[in-house]
Amino acid sequence: MLSHLRPALILLALMTLLTGVVYPLAVTLLASVLFPYQAGGSLIYVEKNPIGSELIGQTFDDPKYFWSRPSACGYNGASSSGSNLGPTNPAQLDAVKARVAALRAADPTNASPVPIDLVTASASGLDPHISVAAAKYQVPRIVRARNLDESRLERLVDRFTEDRTFGVLGEPRVNVLKLNLALDES
Repeated sequence: MLSHLRPALILLALMTLLTGVVYPLAVTLLASVLFPYQAGGSLIYVEKNPIGSELIGQTFDDPKYFWSRPSACGYNGASSSGSNLGPTNPAQLDAVKARVAALRAADPTNASPVPIDLVTASASGLDPHISVAAAKYQVPRIVRARNLDESRLERLVDRFTEDRTFGVLGEPRVNVLKLNLALDES
């Protein structure tokens, strides 16, 4: 038995070293050399201070900003998750109704249909993007809150609309943090 146990333990130690230390270090080093921005968390800085990540959403609730998609985990990367509630679950229906009511209360003159991504949480709870329709739905509220020209704000949304990944994957989308930063600069 000892003749079988010794090689197994040596192999376990070698594989642990290889897959638990060498491989992660090599991937981390390679990523930090080839993709330093992404490997560093895709952080966005304002005056040398990190204010968020391009990859993780955050809450905006001031009427003068574009609002993000709701998050079931409060945009906490450590507890990333969706609500796991189905579309007919009463708790999900109540949450959607409350979110629609909040959007209507924030912009009572907007009679347009509320885009679904403004009232339902993403699967990860971290989505930093909203649909183009969700961004354009919010334009009238922001125009009134900031006293801006509507066509100018729509051009800003168009400028920050990202195309489908590789031209075919997903839908066009708008990164809320980047759009709000550009809104503050305009």
